[in-house]
Amino acid sequence: MKITVVGRGRVGGGLARLWENAGHEATPLGRDGGDAAGADVVVVAVPGPAIADALAKVSGLDGQVTIDATNLYQERDTTFPSLSHQIKSIIGGPTAKSFSTNFAAAYDRIAQQRVTPSNLFAAEPDAKDIAEQLIRDAGYDPVYVGDLDPGARLLEDSSGLTRALVAQYGPFFYRYGRPGEL
Repeated sequence: MKITVVGRGRVGGGLARLWENAGHEATPLGRDGGDAAGADVVVVAVPGPAIADALAKVSGLDGQVTIDATNLYQERDTTFPSLSHQIKSIIGGPTAKSFSTNFAAAYDRIAQQRVTPSNLFAAEPDAKDIAEQLIRDAGYDPVYVGDLDPGARLLEDSSGLTRALVAQYGPFFYRYGRPGEL
């Protein structure tokens, strides 16, 4: 799969490496932008307030399946119900929210875990299968929380809980499972 990752930082660069190791063609774009034409999927991994500026520097955005890996650490822009909806308004394709509840600082330790860590995600129907595949290919077990409405907002609103937990544990993995699965 051809993946354009907007953002070369810890999250974007880390995901690009995980996907390249899984056999995908991942092209991370930095602050200067670049071309996303021909990408099967676009992953947006920039700080929430930088979404519009970062995507304005990327050409070839034309309705591709999109994964929003951004986080919200300040007041929300109430123009959109979620950061995923803001991204969808620019790119126009089926959208998923994923990787926002996982820690890039732990990407290099995913494979060393006794059980596969979980990754919470929300997705529109036409983005769900691709999001699940890329979650698995990054080394996580996908846990679907529902459609983009209201799932993206639920994941974004959970960032306070995530920050509270990281203050106690540092970067951490989590696992969700039905009784008998753990």
